[in-house]
Amino acid sequence: MNSLTFADVSEGVRATIAAYTQALDDGRTDDVIATMDADATCEFPGVDPLVGHAALRAAYDSWRPRRPQRHLVLNTLITSWDDSAASAISDVVFLASKGGAWNVQLVGRYHDSLRNDDGVWRFTHRAATFETLA
Repeated sequence: MNSLTFADVSEGVRATIAAYTQALDDGRTDDVIATMDADATCEFPGVDPLVGHAALRAAYDSWRPRRPQRHLVLNTLITSWDDSAASAISDVVFLASKGGAWNVQLVGRYHDSLRNDDGVWRFTHRAATFETLA
């Protein structure tokens, strides 16, 4: 087995984060779920932890966008990694379109753990902290 480089891991993690984010903003629940391990856990403020595909699918179906939105995920820092797993912290800015203008709705941070399954990186755990704007 070839050992992965940091660049390989970083690109795999960032690609998974981007795939999740674009699917989320487009309302493509099945594609969001495809970025998660079968027993993945997500923790979001104000919501009981979501564990496994069935719970995740139900939640993400209920969160489908009703108007244009964008999650801008940036400053991703890989905090630990090897060939089979990685952890990352990313900042997020959530924008929503209303009345023809984009407005910042919240800022926050994601703390992610991912697993490499034969070259496909998937979330095993995603925890978010959000700050609402006054």
